[in-house]
Amino acid sequence: MANNRSFIIWLHGLGDSGPANEPIKSLFTSPEFKNTTWSFPSAPSNSVTCKNGAVMPSWFDVHELPVTANSPKDESGVLKAVQTVHAMIDKEIAAGTDPNNVFVCGFSQGGALTLASVLLYPKTLGGGAVFGGFVPFSSSIVEKISPNAKRTPILWSHGMADTTVLFEAGQAGPPFLAHVGVSCEFKAYPGLDHSISNEELRYLESWIKTRMRGSS
Repeated sequence: MANNRSFIIWLHGLGDSGPANEPIKSLFTSPEFKNTTWSFPSAPSNSVTCKNGAVMPSWFDVHELPVTANSPKDESGVLKAVQTVHAMIDKEIAAGTDPNNVFVCGFSQGGALTLASVLLYPKTLGGGAVFGGFVPFSSSIVEKISPNAKRTPILWSHGMADTTVLFEAGQAGPPFLAHVGVSCEFKAYPGLDHSISNEELRYLESWIKTRMRGSS
């Protein structure tokens, strides 16, 4: 019997919460999503360097704002957060969902965590979608990326007017991924600041839909 269950994880940005992002799923109205389980986890509270040490929901430390292509990276914090995301994916696959129907999406810091989670997962997933994110580790991580992970497609969307995670930080993503051997579709949105537009989410819906297995 074809199993057309799918699973979408949405990873929020710095200082945000999972539940605050739940309205996103209401935009995914295509019938392909009727068997989709959504998960909107909340980051643990941590002290954040770029906010003068203030404690807020944060997946890992962010050293400076705006984030540039060359900002310092909290690699150990990223790797710890990745384990949390991987545990969620493992649980879903153990429950019977095809890995090709697992999609990880995220905004800003959550977008950076999306990239790390997908690249470091041992299996090929349906896809990873990064919105206004950045590459959260150096090229030294490349040897940890499995051949299976390299087959997971990446969608990267970035606002050209983003003053929080600069557009240049987004533009650094595709060359990094090309070097790793991962296919990435990069979409630039003129005039968009550090936020997510409905236009981006509509495109995400069609992008995920075309990659779902067993939905025909």
